[in-house]
Amino acid sequence: MMLRVFAKNVNCLVLEEKSPTKGNRDLYPYLRSEHGDKTMYQVSPIHGRSYVVGRTGEGRYVVSKGNGLGYTQYNFVYTPEMPSDVWGLLLKEDALRDFHCGQEVQALGIKTNQMECVLELDYSIHIAKTNVDRKPVLLQYNVECPYRISDAPFMTREQITAEVNKWEKMNDKGFDKDYLIAANVLIRNLRIMHDHEVLHNAIHEQNYTWALELLDFELCRTPNYPYTQADYERHVCNLYDREVIQTYQVIIYIAGCLNEPVDFKQLDNLFLEYGFDLRKFKL
Repeated sequence: MMLRVFAKNVNCLVLEEKSPTKGNRDLYPYLRSEHGDKTMYQVSPIHGRSYVVGRTGEGRYVVSKGNGLGYTQYNFVYTPEMPSDVWGLLLKEDALRDFHCGQEVQALGIKTNQMECVLELDYSIHIAKTNVDRKPVLLQYNVECPYRISDAPFMTREQITAEVNKWEKMNDKGFDKDYLIAANVLIRNLRIMHDHEVLHNAIHEQNYTWALELLDFELCRTPNYPYTQADYERHVCNLYDREVIQTYQVIIYIAGCLNEPVDFKQLDNLFLEYGFDLRKFKL
């Protein structure tokens, strides 16, 4: 059951908008507010700053990211380990990277969220400890399924089953286990990204939906959007391999949610089929 959250409408500036339907979509410049007259929905307790804010004409779920923290009574919370980071806030540079890299990954044929726009709210936040003022920036997109793989503990068995039943359309290899259908999609995604020098850099069960949509590209790196710091870019080549193991972890999580025993040899062979030889990691 999604949790209803009140919000207020705030004046905004459209920083980016996906061009094919520019001007023909609803904008949701919402900021969490106990006394607001707008409604958002928190999908589960672990969605810290993302909310369902509407539906598209095709019935897809519109999600907004950066509207304020979904837990604690405060919209924004600052802890000093990262000078620029604020809990509940999405930074402008991160929102823009997410927007642009996500569209690049989708263009490669990978099922992702569909980007809509990036909004900057006319609302100033002052970080006293660093004497910096920030304006909340929202990333608005739509998805087929609002639930992440990590949301399984907060979903009913019927909800999970309804999503998994849709995977049969992707079962071109005739797998008899649902986790293998998902594995084939996730490993294929990784092969495509790595072949195009794309590093997602945040593959885990919170960044895939139960419709097997890959999300959250704010840490992503593509040839068109390399990291701005030379030291980060220098280490990219060393980060690809860990995404193989991270993808493995997501698959194991899915199998656990579905109460399906994992055939590790079969799964390893599926990775090998896509060019990921796990034997090279063996110690």
